[in-house]
Amino acid sequence: MTQERTIIEAIVLRRTICAEYNGGEMLLAPHRMFSRHGELFVSALNLRKNWRSEEERRLGHFKLDGLSNTAMTPDAFEPLPANENVLPRETDEEVLSVYA
Repeated sequence: MTQERTIIEAIVLRRTICAEYNGGEMLLAPHRMFSRHGELFVSALNLRKNWRSEEERRLGHFKLDGLSNTAMTPDAFEPLPANENVLPRETDEEVLSVYA
């Protein structure tokens, strides 16, 4: 299975993914896949990041080419509230979202 397909399935099924990014292992809750200048990105909540509060949690944006060893886990996640339902830039194009 390709990395892109793994992330798409994880978004649809609302399941977390493990991936390596910039040399570190991350546990991500993928909320959206989008395109920017022809390249794919994923907006995801980094579940291993230490947030000061639940209200501070926000989506990070990761270029798919920068992710490696991506695998879907059996663990489900609850999406962030729909008010987080905005693309990072006006020119970004949505591919898939948990909010759809």
